[in-house]
Amino acid sequence: MESWMTALGIWSALRDGWAVLAANFETLVLEPLRYPLLARSLEAAIVVGIVSGVVGTYVVVRGMAFFGDALAHAILPGVAFMYQRANGRTDDLFWGGLVAGVLSALGIGWLTRHERIKEDTAIGVVFAAMFALGIAMISRIDNYAGDLTHILFGQILGVSAGDLRLIVIFGALVLAVVALFYKEFLIISFDPMLARTLRLPVELFRLLLLVLIGVTIVVSLQTVGIALMVALLVTPAATANLMTHRLLPMMLISALIGAASSIIGFYVSYHGDVATGPAIVLTATSIFLFVFVEQQIRQRLGFIVRLRGLRETAPAGPLAFPHDH
Repeated sequence: MESWMTALGIWSALRDGWAVLAANFETLVLEPLRYPLLARSLEAAIVVGIVSGVVGTYVVVRGMAFFGDALAHAILPGVAFMYQRANGRTDDLFWGGLVAGVLSALGIGWLTRHERIKEDTAIGVVFAAMFALGIAMISRIDNYAGDLTHILFGQILGVSAGDLRLIVIFGALVLAVVALFYKEFLIISFDPMLARTLRLPVELFRLLLLVLIGVTIVVSLQTVGIALMVALLVTPAATANLMTHRLLPMMLISALIGAASSIIGFYVSYHGDVATGPAIVLTATSIFLFVFVEQQIRQRLGFIVRLRGLRETAPAGPLAFPHDH
């Protein structure tokens, strides 16, 4: 890994960047944290990155990316209802999104419980209906275009002390449930037959997992918004999946990548004057691409080394066979 990175000058660029960061640490890192609003935003982003990374692991290993994207859009009616009710204030958006997210998750689970309707079909029906309802509700608000932008793409700088408290409480609750039922979620994700043999309530745990994904999406609403939420669920976990196939290490790596993406994206947003949500998502995507390319190059180099080894150990000339007399 180091050889090709050195050849491309990546290590040199990283060392130079680290030197610049160390020399200007106070200006680049500490200055934004002097403002309470920005400090709260960073704290919220870190919590969201960790929770999304952990829950996103199940989304990736169970192939539920479409469900995550649909559920992120399905919370829009609840958010729109609370926005209308509060006359444009954002204090209660969390609760509206939470109710809509949980009801949508349970609705999809109920429609697919006997497999009479395929899961992707049920997701498509619920997703389209809920999102259309949310758009219709928001369109009745004056100057709704600006309001819709904040809801779709997040408004992390609008995180209040109360919002941060809710994000931390519900984020901790999601992580606690994942830790409490880790073995059960592991079994139903990788070996449903074993789960039935052990007489685990598979349907109950499936619905619980759907609800956890819904709560995670609502927790992340103000950070990256509805439109980009699926990226925060999937990309860190997909990156971790490239590095390990064991669930617990994958969770830890995904949470670390989610937190790192949130921190780096926050500072890129501050110093580059770009929206925070897209900056976080693009950072996570950059990490994914780096790991993917590094693994591809490592595999190619490993193949070349093995091929050379086979050539060096092969006999120099044709094998001699004894003649029959």
